[in-house]
Amino acid sequence: MVISLIRTPIVYALILLGVRLMGKRQISQLQTSELVVTLLISELAVLPIQDHGKPLWNGLLPMCVVIVCELVVSLGMIHSGRFRKLVCGKPELVIREGKVIQPAMKRLRMSTEELFEQLRQAGAFSLDEVAWAVIETNGRMSVARKASEDFLTPKQAGVKVDPRALEVVVVSDGELSDSSLRLCDKDRDWALGELKKAGLSLPQVFIMTVKNGKTGRIVEREEGPERPLPH
Repeated sequence: MVISLIRTPIVYALILLGVRLMGKRQISQLQTSELVVTLLISELAVLPIQDHGKPLWNGLLPMCVVIVCELVVSLGMIHSGRFRKLVCGKPELVIREGKVIQPAMKRLRMSTEELFEQLRQAGAFSLDEVAWAVIETNGRMSVARKASEDFLTPKQAGVKVDPRALEVVVVSDGELSDSSLRLCDKDRDWALGELKKAGLSLPQVFIMTVKNGKTGRIVEREEGPERPLPH
């Protein structure tokens, strides 16, 4: 039991490091090689935790090799389009100008139910709405609506709208984020000054955001009301 308690955090730390090195993706966005690495690591991680009769390195070393292989494959895919196609395949067109391409669906082994499910997930609830649909290399579907069925944009309507701005969280649960402040071209003194204007100290704040270079809003800890900061 004690050995398992010691080995588990070590294995966890190695997996965490490996995932950070491989980059951030959601499970549904994994490429083929990344999915293989995820499955292998999950299997290899069990061995050094459960098998106490073997040295810890017997389990950690294969995991390191798998992670290095994934990094090498990733670099190869960046520098070679042919290699990327070999590993990940290529996008497959399943709807062209509103017409379903049945041979492509057969190659992908995709049923009509799966086609309509992915269309609905992309926000298209009828084939009549779809002009083009592509199955990407990660298995997700990209959909382009017909011009007559697409959403009306402010530009098409001739309406002037304010530009979108990124709202950045600079205080999270009482802690200032230096990286978020740099993203907003602000510093800690500025953030603390804004909180002082609002009559709050840093430990009292659950969330504080910055938008358009100005203070956005704060959410106080516990059941405090959400309110805009004074400008």
